[in-house]
Amino acid sequence: MARRTYTTELGCIACEELDDFGAGNEGWLVDNPNLLCALDSHSLALANRSVILVLGWVGSDGYQVKIKPSDLSPIEAEYISALEWLVLDEIKVILAGTSCGYLLIYSLSGDLILKQMIHPARILKIRVRGLKRDLSYGSSYEEVSIVMPGVIARIEGSDIQNTLRKWFQESNARIWDPKSSSRDMEDSGNSFETLAYQVWNVSKYSACADAAITGVMPPPLMELQSSERYFCAVTVGEDAVISAFRLSEDKSRSLVGAILSKVVPVTFSTIASFSKMIWQSDPKTSKKPDVKGQAFARASLLTCLKDHPRKGEKLTLSPSGTLAVITDSLGRILLLDTQALVVVRLWKGYRDANCLFMEMLVNRDTASSSSIDYEPEKNDYCLCLAIHAPKKGIAEIWQMRTGRRLRTIRCAKGSKLLQPSSRFGSSMASPYVPLEVFLLNGDSGEISILNRTLS
Repeated sequence: MARRTYTTELGCIACEELDDFGAGNEGWLVDNPNLLCALDSHSLALANRSVILVLGWVGSDGYQVKIKPSDLSPIEAEYISALEWLVLDEIKVILAGTSCGYLLIYSLSGDLILKQMIHPARILKIRVRGLKRDLSYGSSYEEVSIVMPGVIARIEGSDIQNTLRKWFQESNARIWDPKSSSRDMEDSGNSFETLAYQVWNVSKYSACADAAITGVMPPPLMELQSSERYFCAVTVGEDAVISAFRLSEDKSRSLVGAILSKVVPVTFSTIASFSKMIWQSDPKTSKKPDVKGQAFARASLLTCLKDHPRKGEKLTLSPSGTLAVITDSLGRILLLDTQALVVVRLWKGYRDANCLFMEMLVNRDTASSSSIDYEPEKNDYCLCLAIHAPKKGIAEIWQMRTGRRLRTIRCAKGSKLLQPSSRFGSSMASPYVPLEVFLLNGDSGEISILNRTLS
């Protein structure tokens, strides 16, 4: 009887450049707390404290790019503390967060697209979310959220898309106009263009270890109706295992404040551009504004769960944002309904677990028998949870919400589960791409995908 295989090997990431990240040492991928990983569909980004390496595994493009951020402050001992991909149609960029609260955006050629202070604190995680346009949403829900200890920030997806498209258009124009290239490079250091964002203080009880914005929620019942939106955020931490907050998009609930928050950045950018045209011969006359954190918008506590000595450690959000998985310090995994704010399932005995949502085919036989060229649609998939238990050396797949365990996969020591971030700009017209999970074996360098069929 042939042995069943639940993974499909895609390639290998082994290369000499990985020696700088500790490759060759046992457990280098999982034992180093300063090593960050981010996955795209055919590329892997790795970062230590001061270097970002982008590579395609053997069997795909196989390209390699090394980025060394030159703006990290040696005085503050600043280092790279968060890493993520952002994919918009044909545009791919790297998002990096620093220990001093800066958001850095790099092109795959290593060019710095944007550097912006979000809040003077260490960035713990960058989350990219993009939901397709459909009948249940008036428009696509796309955002980039940034998590810091006790703080969460949100950047509207359309704002960051416009900034990226503008930068790439200007970059392509410089290729066709070499005379302006050197002048634009000199002016790039004096650019004041920034992204509009909102930031909230969610440290009601203690600084959170992880957090996520689950989506839009209705306003309070006894509050005046406003055109501003409200978001729900879930945090995990030491004092409160789980906390939920209502985030107000309008920090002052005044028309003047809303206008200023939108107009001032654009006006300042226009004035700066005009001043550069007048004083091109004297670049020293332009000054960068003082780096200050933005004022907090209003965050209201909805509920919290305290269970000393249990501490919340990591949080994973489902694609729709209706479910969240929390791992804690006692080896438990909690499945949270983010709309009802109720724990609906609990697993025990999974210390240091890593959890990712994925989608698997449940109607494969019925669908494939109807047509040879049939391509599975969204309704053919069911939402599942992949749980990697490194101390047990296995990965399990459970059907959501209350389904059974579908399979158990043996994982080599030093392996890690990874998942590509959501893509911006997708629509219902494009083919449905299911949520997939990849398995990277750090010791061998092999990268595989977990099969999404039950057979």
